[in-house]
Amino acid sequence: MLSRLDDYPIHQTAEPVALTASSDRCAYDRYWYNGHDRDGELYFGIVLARYPNLGIMDCSLSMVVDGRQYAFHGSRRAPVEPTETEVGPFKLEILEPMGRHRVTIGDNDTGISCDLTFTPRTACIEEGRQTLRNERHLIMDATRLDQFGFWQGWIRFDGREVKVDGRNTLGLKDRSWGIRPVGEAYPGGAPIDSFKATHFCWLPLHWEDECSLVGWFEDDAGNQWHSDQCILPHYAQMSDIPGTTDPAAKVWQGQVGYQLEFIPGTRRARRATITMRDRTGESREISVEPLMVHRMKGLGYQHPAWGHGKWHGELVIAGESWTEADLDPLALENIHVQQVVRATCNGKVGYGVLEQMHIGPSSSYGFHDWFDGAA
Repeated sequence: MLSRLDDYPIHQTAEPVALTASSDRCAYDRYWYNGHDRDGELYFGIVLARYPNLGIMDCSLSMVVDGRQYAFHGSRRAPVEPTETEVGPFKLEILEPMGRHRVTIGDNDTGISCDLTFTPRTACIEEGRQTLRNERHLIMDATRLDQFGFWQGWIRFDGREVKVDGRNTLGLKDRSWGIRPVGEAYPGGAPIDSFKATHFCWLPLHWEDECSLVGWFEDDAGNQWHSDQCILPHYAQMSDIPGTTDPAAKVWQGQVGYQLEFIPGTRRARRATITMRDRTGESREISVEPLMVHRMKGLGYQHPAWGHGKWHGELVIAGESWTEADLDPLALENIHVQQVVRATCNGKVGYGVLEQMHIGPSSSYGFHDWFDGAA
């Protein structure tokens, strides 16, 4: 099964690139992006993923404006050619590898369309490999890279058009691949308790003179089993970025400190203080004030119908919208969020997102059951 990629010296096995080395049905390869302004008036997220062993490719665009969230979803049989990144009217173009990416959605029955170009302002950072098992098999084994940048273009929805200003709309490109829970639940084999409490926080920030990222996973006992911390220089022009990775980037190793004040009756922060810590003893305390919330179900996460890697047919698209105030914040599909935030650190001001997913009990966060809210 040859593809265009076989003409490049990139092979990791004796198989053609289009044949996945892993037989795990949960193998995936995902593009993920977000964009937002500084005052919390606009947020949008984009995702496109290929699940080679499920034979599925899906995508979403989700945005929040004026307290209402809109989402476009698409799904198709995965193309044989891995470089084909289109789902019906949705198209992702890599204009330059580790450089500009363009996402377009042509006119369609959902009324949601766009033309958006991401231009990086930093080199890429490789997060640590994320590996998690249950009692029998791998649940997650993934690598992720992040790159900060700006967006330019427009989004049309509900008879309206939003202009995306290239200097004021900040964002992030997140590429990940490996194994994660996708598709329908596997019913085979002897029964096991396959669910694990998962508590995840992720804070990428644009500052006046640099960008920073901190993220961590915890289990129900408060064990921080994975963390990422990095500080990246940013550049005025893409041509100034010194390659795929930046020798001036700082990667810290240490346990992340945090104080999260939750909105009562939810699992979402009202404010937070995050402390980055390096093994050298260096630290950085960041105060975070949320400005606006985006439910990640708009991008397929825990979505009851449009969850990642589910078969809908040869080609299916759909649109939906909802008002934030009408949602049950403790329903599984609504717990996973990103909030646009204003951050402060040592007199500097930054903007970014605080992502939270708290599913299950936690001794450190004070949750006693799977879906109870903060007191």
